[in-house]
Amino acid sequence: MAFANPWIGFALNNAYANRVLFGALGALDERAFAAPRPGFFASLAETMNHIYEVDLYYLDALEEGGLGLTVYDRDPVNDVEALGQLQAEADMRFASFCSKLDEAALTREVTTHRPEGARLEAVGAILPHLVQHQVHHRGQAHVQLSHAGIEPPQLDEFFLDYDRAELAQAYHG
Repeated sequence: MAFANPWIGFALNNAYANRVLFGALGALDERAFAAPRPGFFASLAETMNHIYEVDLYYLDALEEGGLGLTVYDRDPVNDVEALGQLQAEADMRFASFCSKLDEAALTREVTTHRPEGARLEAVGAILPHLVQHQVHHRGQAHVQLSHAGIEPPQLDEFFLDYDRAELAQAYHG
């Protein structure tokens, strides 16, 4: 099934991939989730919290919520189930935002708050950046899962009819 709006497809794919990844992470207790692992971030907990925080940052910019960098003023969530639930909520916010997009919305500029000050960015530039950011760090989480002795799950069986994962079907409507 093709999505008429590709951004809703990418957003739902993110939601699906994060759900599958958190399903695999559920095998870890809090200590193993926070244990040192190879990667850009020192643990799965740090990697997954980073994905969540950056999602909150860009969602706030896209929705013009005005929180800016204060989204980072939070304690990390070291409980896999709790963080998975928070991520799922953020993923559905992203999907809801994407479901309302049209061509005009993609060219609209929104404010992103940086340490150096406010910067305008086009919605159509933020969306692929956010999707790529998630893919990038889920790849790192795959390595970290393997290091923890857990087989990393398959995440790319979403868009094509051929070999689509059963759980992915739920995101196709």
